Amino acid sequence: MQENKYLSLLAEKYETKDKVASELINLEAILNLPKGTELYISDIHAEYKAFNHIIRSGAGNIKEKIDEIFVDEAPEEMERLAMLIAYPTDMLQRKPKDLEAANEWSSQTINRLIKLLRFLGTKYSRSKVRKAVNEDFRYFTEELMLSLETNQSEKADYYQQIIKRLIELNQADKFIRSLCMTIQQLTVDHLHVVGDVFDRGAGADKVMDRLIQFHNVDFQWGNHDVLWMGAYAGNMASLATLLRIAVKYNYLYELETAYSLNLRPLFLFAEEHYELNPAFKPTARPDDELLGVENQARLTKVHQALTMIQFKLEGQIISRRPEFEMADRNLLEQIDFVHKTITLNDKEYPLENTCFQTVSQAHPNELTESEAYVMAAILSSLQKSEKFQRHMQFLVEKGSAYLVYNRHLLYHGCIPLKKDGTFLAMRIGGNLYSGRALLDKFEEHIRRGIRHTEIYDDYSTDLMWYAWAGKCSPLFGRSSMTTFERYFIADKRTHKEGENPYFAYRERPETIEMILAEFGLNDPQSVVINGHTPVKVASGESPIKANGKLMVIDGGMSKAYQKTTGIAGYSLLNDSYGFKIVTHAPFTSIEEILAKGKGNESLKYFLDEKPKRRLIKDTTIGDKLRADIVDLTDLMAYMP
Repeated sequence: MQENKYLSLLAEKYETKDKVASELINLEAILNLPKGTELYISDIHAEYKAFNHIIRSGAGNIKEKIDEIFVDEAPEEMERLAMLIAYPTDMLQRKPKDLEAANEWSSQTINRLIKLLRFLGTKYSRSKVRKAVNEDFRYFTEELMLSLETNQSEKADYYQQIIKRLIELNQADKFIRSLCMTIQQLTVDHLHVVGDVFDRGAGADKVMDRLIQFHNVDFQWGNHDVLWMGAYAGNMASLATLLRIAVKYNYLYELETAYSLNLRPLFLFAEEHYELNPAFKPTARPDDELLGVENQARLTKVHQALTMIQFKLEGQIISRRPEFEMADRNLLEQIDFVHKTITLNDKEYPLENTCFQTVSQAHPNELTESEAYVMAAILSSLQKSEKFQRHMQFLVEKGSAYLVYNRHLLYHGCIPLKKDGTFLAMRIGGNLYSGRALLDKFEEHIRRGIRHTEIYDDYSTDLMWYAWAGKCSPLFGRSSMTTFERYFIADKRTHKEGENPYFAYRERPETIEMILAEFGLNDPQSVVINGHTPVKVASGESPIKANGKLMVIDGGMSKAYQKTTGIAGYSLLNDSYGFKIVTHAPFTSIEEILAKGKGNESLKYFLDEKPKRRLIKDTTIGDKLRADIVDLTDLMAYMP
């Protein structure tokens, strides 16, 4: 009965057997097309300009396709063609000024772009290519692509007349821009963001807007993302933390503007209660001098205020959630305020750069009335921000704790392991969870917490904070977060954050195979794609681990990491032939890239020999299409 009801609904879409047959033929044909190119990127950390360049250039994939087609052309011209596709508006301003030369350049460029578009379109259905083309130029584009497809010399004058009239009617630049945007879209069919858009940089809102505009994207949450999601869900400790990070890295004003935050009560409170403290000076930025000495002083005070509010709120969570087993991190309760010392692991340390003036020695984790007012005002403005609501909704709709896609496993942080290499279990709600079940449980609570933004201290929102800093968190992957020690203890041995054993075991193929099997992946070609930890290229570390079964794609896009990593991040391309690792040099500016006329990435094949080409029928989309084919076949039999 239920099946017949479903088939009846399906029949409303496909009214005749001819329509069903047409769709079956279409789907079965699509199964035999090559799979589209996927781009994996991780740990953007609000570096919008670097991220946007990677998206525009297809992580170097556009240049590689150009090199495949235009083998006899001058390399410098092909570099400029790649830059034109990535930055059409900017590069069009650099075309020849002389009218005749400009027209000749436009004609040659259109021909080259059509040839490239035709090459890219061969792996897609004509319908998909058509949808990617700007509607205003769809007719011309299809006609010109057809000229290359059929090599119709007898219609050469017809095709050249189209280009000629486009130029004469001053439509060439718009047409070129349209072709460039279509090529960008077809070069990367699917974007995977393997976590951590937020924190450390000033452009998170711009990155989120760009992701929302992207034609096909999914998102695996990182610990920094869930910190922001927790703040939106009403977890005050998460909110205080993201604000402290913003002032530490000196983009609090940009955050205020982007999301219309009400920070006035915070600045007034900090000015009243805190003095200058050089240890809390925000990290320098190239435009620091524009802020002025007075603003820097204000930020130093705000930095102290947020730090103390954060530690108080974290202490409250730790106290009310003994099951988190974090009593050793309830640090304000362990301070000897008289002697300004703290005992950690049975060793006493003197405290420096202290700013404890709002801390009650009797009840150190209690917010003052003014602190509570400040946080409530900021939270209210954040939750009412239309842009922030849109960004958080995107993370909920497109995001997950992990993703199994095209026989591969994607996650940001780790799969927590014990010292013996077996799965580490955590008790949540009275039950133990490990491996895949642990990630599923975290995702369940993250989704539940963000649906109940009026409840500020429920278990789900507290677990969202734990995902940021807890030792069993699959998003964090460390034994503790030593923020307090880095602020107040000089001994750098206390600053170290021990790693979960996963990060040692992930070098072993048998460990990665165990993890893949846990997620139902037994295909020999299946791999894990992991972010979170910067790859120390300068020290000889490789992003490819466990004999190619795992790839780490956080090479350090954040400027804060680049002295350690020696590069500005990795991304990963996967087309129908296999994987390519992309290494990115530190991003300077669009102006410098355009002046050089070339990008800042280099591609390297991950596989030495290309395996059998992977088709859509071998992918997650193929699985869905096969299910649709079964339904349509049943519908054919059901229809009279």
